[in-house]
Amino acid sequence: MPSATTVKLNSGHEMPLVGFGLWKVNNDTCADQVYNAIKAGYRCFDGACDYGNEVESGQGVARAIKDGLVKRSDLFLVSKLWNTYHDGPRVEPICKKQLQDWGLDYFDLYIMHFPISLKYVDPSVRYPPGFTDENGKVTPGNASIQETWTAMEKLVDNGLCRSIGVSNFRGVLLMDLLRYAKIRPATLQIEHHPYLMQEGLVKYAQDEGIAVTAYSSFGPQSFLELDMQQAKDTPLLMEHDTIKKIAEKHGKTPAQILLRWATQRNIAVIPKSNNKDRLAQNLDVLGFDLDDEDMKEIKALDKGLRFNDPLNVS
Repeated sequence: MPSATTVKLNSGHEMPLVGFGLWKVNNDTCADQVYNAIKAGYRCFDGACDYGNEVESGQGVARAIKDGLVKRSDLFLVSKLWNTYHDGPRVEPICKKQLQDWGLDYFDLYIMHFPISLKYVDPSVRYPPGFTDENGKVTPGNASIQETWTAMEKLVDNGLCRSIGVSNFRGVLLMDLLRYAKIRPATLQIEHHPYLMQEGLVKYAQDEGIAVTAYSSFGPQSFLELDMQQAKDTPLLMEHDTIKKIAEKHGKTPAQILLRWATQRNIAVIPKSNNKDRLAQNLDVLGFDLDDEDMKEIKALDKGLRFNDPLNVS
């Protein structure tokens, strides 16, 4: 029996289990990459204010729709609220700006990027603003998560997005959010790979009916471009003997094994690639299953090793 290609969200909407991540996609190639990914069969695109490529992402989508490859309703488009816009009154205006950048009427999913409030930076001063203020300092803001979430719920009420979610939350923050949320988060997006499994958090979210999306599914690979020493010092999962052995056993690539390890446990993934063959391979991770021994061997790789710590990345 073929695996499901989507996960049903608690909002009632279906989200593809395999999407295309837009983090670190260059502006000069982004529109073409989105267009080519749609042509290859991708229907979910994971973007964010902080990625700085929402205009180009929207151009790729618009071109694909104009050429008749897809309709808007075929796509599941995701963006994220950045930390500097957590004050309640700032949430809707920035969401509208992001929709305008994409050329959209609504997002399928809008996510709180981090549970961190930072000092407001006006988009006319710097956009995307990053982690620092106009003086180059990381200055905390005053908004609580509850204030921000309440404003995000209004986005759903006003038709600007169909589902809302969170990212980079730990279990205790998720528990707290669920106490007051009128609209429960539809998704939790976290760093998730064999070096950082976060099993307790994944189980808690899924038990609460919150779909989990993994980013950086290939572990340190995603962070080498950021010149992160921790990533340089960590053996690449793609080249790990355990992953390579399982890939050879199934006649798949190491990347496909890493992605299937997640999707087999109903965790969505958002890899990216410029390469036409890898685009197709990354999408083809639902038609085979890893056996119990494979899963046990991969589980043994867990080190609790986190790469996306804002204090490191920023």
